[in-house]
Amino acid sequence: MTAKPLLTALLPLVSDLSRELPERERYRRLLEAMRTLLPCDAAALLKREGEWLVPLAVDGLSTDTLGRRFKISEHPRFQVLLSRHEPTRFASDSDLPDPYDGLVEGLHQHLEVHDCMGCPLFVDEQPWGLITLDALAPERFQQIELDALQAFASLAAATVKVAERIERLALRIEDEHQRAELYREASGLQERELIGQSKPHKRLLEEIALVGSSDLTVLITGETGVGKELVAQAIHSASSRADKPLVSLNCAALPDTLVESELFGHVRGAFTGAVSERRGKFELANGGTLFLDEVGELSLQVQAKLLRVLQSGQLQRLGSDQEHRVDVRLIAATNRDLSEEVRAGRYRADFYHRLSVYPLQVPPLRERGRDVLLISGYFLEQNRSRMGLNSLRLTPDAQAALLAYTWPGNVRELEHLIGRSALKALGQHPERPKILSLSANDLDLPTPHSEPVSASSNASPASATIVGDLRLALDAYQRELIQASLERHQHNWASAARELGLDRANLNRLAKRLGLR
Repeated sequence: MTAKPLLTALLPLVSDLSRELPERERYRRLLEAMRTLLPCDAAALLKREGEWLVPLAVDGLSTDTLGRRFKISEHPRFQVLLSRHEPTRFASDSDLPDPYDGLVEGLHQHLEVHDCMGCPLFVDEQPWGLITLDALAPERFQQIELDALQAFASLAAATVKVAERIERLALRIEDEHQRAELYREASGLQERELIGQSKPHKRLLEEIALVGSSDLTVLITGETGVGKELVAQAIHSASSRADKPLVSLNCAALPDTLVESELFGHVRGAFTGAVSERRGKFELANGGTLFLDEVGELSLQVQAKLLRVLQSGQLQRLGSDQEHRVDVRLIAATNRDLSEEVRAGRYRADFYHRLSVYPLQVPPLRERGRDVLLISGYFLEQNRSRMGLNSLRLTPDAQAALLAYTWPGNVRELEHLIGRSALKALGQHPERPKILSLSANDLDLPTPHSEPVSASSNASPASATIVGDLRLALDAYQRELIQASLERHQHNWASAARELGLDRANLNRLAKRLGLR
């Protein structure tokens, strides 16, 4: 490759370094430029987080890839790439399993043999992550000079450094995250992640960052299974108490007498079975955060005692007259409408107002659009690792079924569905496959179907008449989406591809198959 094409591809990225761009758009431009410079069918930018590689941006891979978390020890190719300082090009006949097998967009058959190359990224001379490229055709990368990939990797590292610096300045919570990491390492716990890119999810993250920097009491509300506990953990991690304990209690799991003992502790002989003195959750959380889940289940008596602690910061263990002072930030969660409970006389108004200093609503999964695919990717990778598979993927009709379902059980229902479906699908194979694909039938969910249309409807005849065959219905649905997007963008295929979340080359292939080109 001559210097001129290399310079032409890199100049826009150099210009981007001085521009204020959203992190996601900055990384998208990075991969787009790389695919122009080094033609391939898929590219990815992954950040190393301990023993995991987390995809920050992908191009040419399925959407759910962004939700996956790749355990480095389970992927030999990633281990090889990370062990070297220079780019690596794998032989086309390499017998090492590829982490992206089955994840390349636009393919309906299993992909197991293709070209792969990658390069580690170093930021401030420290290992940061990887950039990877995959091609469907064997020996596609044989003519590519590794020096070109190395030059691109250096600029990619600069791009990453700029993006991270902007993010730190914008959020102003660098210290809190460092303390959170120290506490997680000390406690041996792995922080679970809030995954998503939808507008409702981004608004939630903004509120978490805002209230996390304060010491206000937070009342997290939302339907069952939306992840209220994860939100509580995120608030704690964003707070000045992040290096202190986060202590949790499910208020619905214990009777009133045990709830009091769990919250406030007890002395020896306070009740039958109290054979020794014990500190309660408030004292254990001193200096940190106490998370009360299912707080709507507390009795009026316990509410009154909790109110006193919140007002004075003082408590008494059961069976003791001695006062103990605590400094605790309270986060509560419920799926009930506590204002309605107050009106019905089942909840104390003063306690409710003390809890809801900062109410925070977690959106249900059905309002988060394509986030369902990202979260699916996270659970798919968990189950792939647990089952010892090379790849666990969703077929296009399975993705359509997930997007069309209303998710009354939210993220928890999705987690259970993926695990159950993967196990059932694996059981249908007499021999363990390298790549296991979950179809809509495996998910056992209602599939997208067309509503009846009137004579004045703008829907196409295909959508009005197809009622049985899933593949035909899916093709008709995709055809309508592409045609509508093209009309909105005056038949600009690049703009339509961005709106549909597809790589342009993959959109062209799909359009040809559907008879649109």
